[in-house]
Amino acid sequence: MQAPQPLIIAIVGPTAVGKTAFSLDLAQALNGEIVSVDSRLVYRGMDIGTAKPTPAEQALVKHHLIDVVNPDQEYSLATYQAAAYAAIAQIQQQAKQPILVGGTGQYMAALLEGWSIPEVAPNYELRARYEQQAASEGHAALHQQLQTIDPEAAKAIDPTNVRRVIRALEVFHETGQPISQLQQRNPPHYRILTLDLERPRDELYARIDQRVDLMMREGLIAEVWALIRQGYGWELPSMSGLGYAEFRPLWQGQQSAGACISQLKFNTHRFARKQGAWFRRLPKRVSLDARHTDLLAQVQELLAMPEHAPIHTDH
Repeated sequence: MQAPQPLIIAIVGPTAVGKTAFSLDLAQALNGEIVSVDSRLVYRGMDIGTAKPTPAEQALVKHHLIDVVNPDQEYSLATYQAAAYAAIAQIQQQAKQPILVGGTGQYMAALLEGWSIPEVAPNYELRARYEQQAASEGHAALHQQLQTIDPEAAKAIDPTNVRRVIRALEVFHETGQPISQLQQRNPPHYRILTLDLERPRDELYARIDQRVDLMMREGLIAEVWALIRQGYGWELPSMSGLGYAEFRPLWQGQQSAGACISQLKFNTHRFARKQGAWFRRLPKRVSLDARHTDLLAQVQELLAMPEHAPIHTDH
């Protein structure tokens, strides 16, 4: 009789839904370690704007793939995927439970679905041309180009995420094939349980706004200014993301702090809506109401089912 495959637990959900607190409870209950599945938490020095788990939270449970590179270093999806699979294997070798936690849907899908990611070297000259086009014609024009050559990728990529649109165009330019066709699926040898935390939209928006207000009290603007003064420019992928790009008009004297904060709240609401589209497509997904106080008990009931029972392997 073939031995069951080891279990991977994934915790997903929109920003501010409560993933961090729940993941800490679950990891402590299951003797687990957490693998961060967040494209922004890999950057050192970007703590407040990314809502990075605090040092105290990271001391409670070991976290992997946080503070991996400096804000000006490239960290591709392929690099992340390889590092995450290595972290999962390391956790399993210690007879502990790997728990994937994060809100970057593309990264989570790449792990759980086993994407075979095309290894296409960056073409910086081509990227510069596309960036110039986006600046002069707007991001919608660039996204329309992608729609023409790769409708599937265009559907999956937010038009405002210029970096990802450019990467998809770059892959097509370099290989002659749509990135959606190159991203083949080779499901990894895990059993998967995906826990999708949800809240009513009005409550989620209120929590997002409270989080942004907390970020301001914790010194988000000072963090952004410190990064700029260290030489990390606004054009970097790390600095053009949510939580940082919104303060560029303040730095340039074009908007007030209040206007930038309002824009950050608005953009985060929009981001939270888009996250759900990724999570709904993930394998073995179970929706959980994050408002319930017995979430841990609900998950332990799921884990009592034979198809979800944790299996620890020593290699």
